[in-house]
Amino acid sequence: MSPLISLKGVNKYYGDYHALRDIDLTIDQGEFFSLLGPSGCGKTTLLRTIAGFESVSSGVVAIAGKDMAGVPANLRPTNMVFQSYAIFPHLSVAENVAFGLRKRSDLNKQAKTALVEDALDMVGLDGYGKRAAHALSGGQRQRVALARALILKPKVLLLDEPLSALDKKMREQMQVELMRLQRHVGITFILVTHDQEEALVMSDRIAVMFEGRIGQLADAETLYRRPRNRQVAAFIGKMNFLDATVEPAGDTYTVDVAGLGRVQIGADQVPEPVTAGPAFVGLRPETLDILFDDTAASAVIDGTVDEVVYYGDMTYYDVRIPGVEKPLNIAMKNAIGRPVLDVGAKARVGWDARSLVLLK
Repeated sequence: MSPLISLKGVNKYYGDYHALRDIDLTIDQGEFFSLLGPSGCGKTTLLRTIAGFESVSSGVVAIAGKDMAGVPANLRPTNMVFQSYAIFPHLSVAENVAFGLRKRSDLNKQAKTALVEDALDMVGLDGYGKRAAHALSGGQRQRVALARALILKPKVLLLDEPLSALDKKMREQMQVELMRLQRHVGITFILVTHDQEEALVMSDRIAVMFEGRIGQLADAETLYRRPRNRQVAAFIGKMNFLDATVEPAGDTYTVDVAGLGRVQIGADQVPEPVTAGPAFVGLRPETLDILFDDTAASAVIDGTVDEVVYYGDMTYYDVRIPGVEKPLNIAMKNAIGRPVLDVGAKARVGWDARSLVLLK
């Protein structure tokens, strides 16, 4: 893949409010890229600067090697699918999809009809062309919006929280369909979302944003397993944080961890260098086990169940251990014959030092 979009030193002010802060970013041709972060972090503003709906206060936005300064949204090689879908209810599905072709004098009616049919087939709406747009479900309206954007064959498709209005089951289905569609058309997709799971499932790379800055840019596995700081670790999935004191020693770190004792942590478990002194250790709930028998574990600590949340396929436990103020969150996959512990029960917690992440 080669860079298609380049942002250098991009800043955006709204009066005194600094919405984007020194953004440096490249996005590759054919990449499924996500901008992820809490409300107000700047992700939608960044998407709109790429689209041309917002001008930058300073810096450069380039697409396909061309500086986009002064280039209006309608002349950029991008198209956007909005959160609201912006479907025209008084038009048919086919008329909605063909809307962007209305000024294409180089295409006759037959050619436009063929392009509409191809676009509808691409998004799984073959045969829906004559249906009234107001009679569609939420998922179908989303597909119409995608077809209308893709029919113009943009270099970049911009997606502003396109799945947020769908129910959980439909949202999960559309995540898979969007991935397949992106691979099929080979167009660069840039998704804005506040949903961590959505970004992790679909993206080649993810930029996690906080307060107008990129906190970390990486692939999904790196973000989840090796977040670079506590802010990213807390936002991506669930994470237990334990106070620690660090003694660097060559390629390893000797760390006194609250509740766990003294452990050795390798350099591959330290996303950013940590100096001697106070720090944090993070460990994901699924890396901890509640041992119901003599199952082997690298290390075991005894605790007491403080809370139980049963989800059918998973049970989440809060377990209090000596020396730690907050209970550990533990995720256990339910299996036939495995009991679900009650609040107040004693629990043997198995853990492995290799699953720890050392954070500044």
